[in-house]
Amino acid sequence: MLKIRLKRLGAKKAPTYRVIVINSTTKREGRPVQELGHYNPKTKEMKLDKAVALDWVKKGAQPTETVAYLIKNCNEDGTLNYVKKETVKLSKKAQAKAQAEAEAKAAAEAEAAQATEEAPAEA
Repeated sequence: MLKIRLKRLGAKKAPTYRVIVINSTTKREGRPVQELGHYNPKTKEMKLDKAVALDWVKKGAQPTETVAYLIKNCNEDGTLNYVKKETVKLSKKAQAKAQAEAEAKAAAEAEAAQATEEAPAEA
């Protein structure tokens, strides 16, 4: 079975990858059937022949999870359409503090809304 997967290159702690089509029983650095492009995860730089990759998928080659993500988020010119995540992960203490502040703010708004409803009734 053919797989589309990453072949690791580069120095220690500075990986770069080639996107290759290879037999699934061959080792990671083995001789590929075809090279489709390259990917640098540190700089989010990628060059991929998307049309050829999709053609291999139609022929039955199975992309790995990472390669499927790269193909899906690839522009037509072969560059990566990287969108940085907007959500910020908080610690449990920070989450509890943010939730307490949100509850206090909601209570203050409810109290202010109730005060504005009572004010016209008294006048």
